[in-house]
Amino acid sequence: MRAKAFLRGWTLLAGALALAGCGSLVPGGTSGAAPGTASASAGGQARPATRVTSATQSYAASAEERGCLADLGASGARFERLPDTYAAPGCNKLGTVQLSALAGDRSTFGVSNLGPVRCGVAKAFGDWARFGVDRAAREILGSPIAKIETMGSYACRKVAGTERLSAHARAEAIDVSGFVLADGRRIVLKRDWDGGDAATREFLRVVHRSACKRFGTVLGPEYNAAHEDHFHLEGTGAKFCR
Repeated sequence: MRAKAFLRGWTLLAGALALAGCGSLVPGGTSGAAPGTASASAGGQARPATRVTSATQSYAASAEERGCLADLGASGARFERLPDTYAAPGCNKLGTVQLSALAGDRSTFGVSNLGPVRCGVAKAFGDWARFGVDRAAREILGSPIAKIETMGSYACRKVAGTERLSAHARAEAIDVSGFVLADGRRIVLKRDWDGGDAATREFLRVVHRSACKRFGTVLGPEYNAAHEDHFHLEGTGAKFCR
């Protein structure tokens, strides 16, 4: 009798331990969104975290990050959550996602050459792509967007000509170089900002102004020669638009 009670107690304990190891799936996004691993912030302090799991891995996500992932998924974007990693001092990929497609009003469209992006910047990018770029393309150029071309996002480097780390070093910036329309036309900033036809020039200036409403820093061809071939879209905080 005592042996049966002892065995039953161990069975209940094992079940409790198994349940304790379970977590919840990443909210929003694509099914099977890949999780990261680290739980520390850039300053080295632990983030208030909730354990999130997929079928094979788990990572610690703050409530703010979980909300961002849910909002990004609800927007129709396709993405996966990437592992948190640190590189050289000041260079990190914390709370980043890999975007594979964005949603317009009527269809989804791709992005090229884009690497890890902080979730908040990815959400701003998705909103800009839908409400600023896709709608402007249909209204001004008569065709929806098929793809946004970029020159990348994360890069552990300094701002050109300075000793200050770029926002790219924290995956908080995206450089956009062009757009491909569903009808096959390709719009390139370096060529078309001043050299395109009237409708194309208007489109590029409209999407530039729209970006200024959603990102913290927006730099384009009129800022300096280093940005003649792309829009630099950075952060979501203080506003600087040129």
